[in-house]
Amino acid sequence: MQPVRMVDCVKLGRRLPGLPEPPTPGALGRRIFENISADAWNLWEEQSKLVINHYQLVLADPEARAFLREQMEEFFFGEDAQVPEGYTPPGSKGAPAAPAKK
Repeated sequence: MQPVRMVDCVKLGRRLPGLPEPPTPGALGRRIFENISADAWNLWEEQSKLVINHYQLVLADPEARAFLREQMEEFFFGEDAQVPEGYTPPGSKGAPAAPAKK
């Protein structure tokens, strides 16, 4: 059994167990692997669903995937990672209408 790999998580600001491998290919995946905890990655998985649904992203579209990667980088390494602009939790009064499909 391998020891748990610990990282100084820049998202959560403390030392926590890291991911077992880079979550995506390339430099961003390596940066996440080295600087983001498994707990923070789990938060991203929930946030990514919110982003995909809010912006109605079709992940077969390379532009949608690029946008999601930008959002991922901002979520982990940006100064202020927040929910998408105009997002209101489902069931809230005054929830914005879905954006028009292109």
